[in-house]
Amino acid sequence: MTTLHDHIQMLRAELTSFHLSKRERRQIERELKEALVRQGNVEADRPTPPH
Repeated sequence: MTTLHDHIQMLRAELTSFHLSKRERRQIERELKEALVRQGNVEADRPTPPH
């Protein structure tokens, strides 16, 4: 099972490919933005560690 972090890293790696059509690149960029938003939401929901 891949984690959200792994998924984000895979999408970033895919964007480095020179063999993507404009449509494929837009789709990957859209997925990456959505994943980054989800990651931000997950991290915002984490409780702060006690001091």
